[in-house]
Amino acid sequence: MEYRRLGNTGMYVSEISYGNWITHGNQVEQEAAFSCVKAALDVGITTFDTADVYAGTKAETVLGKALKGVKRESYELFTKVYWPTGTGKNDRGLSRKHIMESAHASLKRLGTDHIDLYQAHRFDYETPLEETLRAFEDLIRQGKVHYIGFSEWSAPQIAAALKYQKENNFDRFVSSQPQYSMLWRVIESEVVPLCEREGISQIVWSPMAQGVLTGKYLPGKKAPAGSRARDKAGSAMISRWMNEDVLTTVQKLKPIAESLDLSMGQLALAWALQNKNVASVIMGATKASQVKDNVKASGIKLDASTLKAIDAALGNLPEKNPAKTESPNPRA
Repeated sequence: MEYRRLGNTGMYVSEISYGNWITHGNQVEQEAAFSCVKAALDVGITTFDTADVYAGTKAETVLGKALKGVKRESYELFTKVYWPTGTGKNDRGLSRKHIMESAHASLKRLGTDHIDLYQAHRFDYETPLEETLRAFEDLIRQGKVHYIGFSEWSAPQIAAALKYQKENNFDRFVSSQPQYSMLWRVIESEVVPLCEREGISQIVWSPMAQGVLTGKYLPGKKAPAGSRARDKAGSAMISRWMNEDVLTTVQKLKPIAESLDLSMGQLALAWALQNKNVASVIMGATKASQVKDNVKASGIKLDASTLKAIDAALGNLPEKNPAKTESPNPRA
């Protein structure tokens, strides 16, 4: 496993992070989740990403239990706030009330006294930006949060926040968590250039396009049993890729991966890591064997001819429209 600095901070993260969006508390049993977390630690993954909304708060609880007894200083724990975690009118958004209450609830579920990276899970159009940023700043001053970031914000939204943080001498955002893969490249035109200038790293989710880039979904065939395409929580997200044109085109990547002695999933992870602004790629797993296989993508360097071959194979398939910056699935 190799490690990269997160933005301009002094904290390093593993190139491959372990995420539990639709696995812990939902798709796999608790013991399987524990096995995956142990496998991640064994292969050098130190970065764990979750969110209060995942599996209706259950994901944080499972991850907290899985990490119990592990030296706290040996891993980086990331979570998020924004989406509803209850039925009340204030159980959502980025108001000071919700941020403070959610942070304390996450700390309790995760069984820790601090969050290494606390992220705004989306932009809140109803709450004044300065209210959100001051709440984050107060959590940092209290020692409950070390760094702050955001997920799926547009370049203008990022710029506005950075301006306010600079004017008020607040701790600045250090990370962006967007969807990014060979098939979804919308951050490249505006978000990445801005973040590079401002010392913000990308921690990308869905680098394997919900498993489509692993090649396991074949054109003309039913999705494998137990796959995300069969799971209620994951099927809505993956449905946009589950058409004959996409699945047929993705199979063109197979000979490229084989020529490099890589699996298609490893090629997808390695591709995302070629972007120098990417600090880490988030992968999910339902089996420990998947964790052990995916980490082999760390440290792989793809030469220019390989990157060109990938682009040629995919043709016009990748989505590059900068206006489409938000996740097709609102809870991701």
